[in-house]
Amino acid sequence: MTLHVRPAQPDDVPAAADVLADAFADHPWTRWTVGADAHAQRLTRLFRLDLGTIALPYGHVDIGTTPEGPATVAVWLPGAAVPGDVWAEVGAASVELAGSRAAAAAAAEAVLAPRRSSEEHLLLASVGVVRHLQGRGLGTATLAPGLDRADREGLPVRLETSAEATVHLYRRLGFAVTDVVDPPDGGPRTWLMRRGSCGTRRSRAPEDGAP
Repeated sequence: MTLHVRPAQPDDVPAAADVLADAFADHPWTRWTVGADAHAQRLTRLFRLDLGTIALPYGHVDIGTTPEGPATVAVWLPGAAVPGDVWAEVGAASVELAGSRAAAAAAAEAVLAPRRSSEEHLLLASVGVVRHLQGRGLGTATLAPGLDRADREGLPVRLETSAEATVHLYRRLGFAVTDVVDPPDGGPRTWLMRRGSCGTRRSRAPEDGAP
């Protein structure tokens, strides 16, 4: 299947959010941290918020399109480029959108935050492929431009994933597990991973993502 990957623009935010909301509809992390009532709508609004307020202004978003339409999205952030007041604004809105799971999301974040590295890096914040096209290797093409940018800049890449099935797929792209965290009260186990610059990339990429 032909996939055209390009940098996303502000007018791509609605389509990109729809792709990510579909990709993460049954993801362990989003099921744990986002309310079940109107779950799909909450996810879509959260991704629109993140893309429009953080990812596009301060990072880089790649969107992949097939003949059917938008199908893949990868969200990349510099390690420390987003101002604190922007994070505060997004955080307040995210609490409302998380609904009944806001406390669980905050507790999980409190456990993860101290385990994150302070080194200069690129963060693979999210990568998603619409569910009906997963398993066809489309994630590889979507991640390739970002991994190439990291290599050109000589930067490691970090990510977090709560989908155990994707850990070995990330390993095939040159990532290694640096830590494993179990959030409180039965939250989804989360793998923290790192890829050095010029890491190995192979034939297949993860099909959901690192929230």
